[in-house]
Amino acid sequence: MDVETAIVPNTTPRAQLAADGIVLSGGALSLEGSDTPLGAVAEWIDTIDVPVLGICVGHQFLGRHFGARVVRGDPEFGATEVTVDRPDHPIFEGLPTHLKVWSNHNDHVTVPPPGWAALAHSTSCPVQAMAHPTRPIWGIQFHPEVEHTDGGREIFRHFIAACRR
Repeated sequence: MDVETAIVPNTTPRAQLAADGIVLSGGALSLEGSDTPLGAVAEWIDTIDVPVLGICVGHQFLGRHFGARVVRGDPEFGATEVTVDRPDHPIFEGLPTHLKVWSNHNDHVTVPPPGWAALAHSTSCPVQAMAHPTRPIWGIQFHPEVEHTDGGREIFRHFIAACRR
């Protein structure tokens, strides 16, 4: 997508982080039972002023970091139908209101953090996507990075556009 990227350990000190945007990738990690499951990520979010996109566990981390409750819920694995509740939001701009996406999670955010907007939901997951009220920080429970997700490339294009502003 014509973007220079780097994968850095989540323990990278903030002083060594030079980025126009941060993607908190997905993974099998559960936040359950850990206060600091993602190393220095909380410090990055609190001290760097760039767009942030949390995917899967990154989405859950954002939720918990900003005051939402993350719980073990009905698992979603594989193709999932997501309803976009805020098609006017820049991250979903131009996409249909119903997307077939790829999910792979047991935990989910039950309600967005205080002040955040819920952007999308599915039958089993009430907050499939959410947005910070004033900063360009978004969380997405599903996986836009896989080819099985409708609109995934467009979601990344929208995130990249925010990083270039």
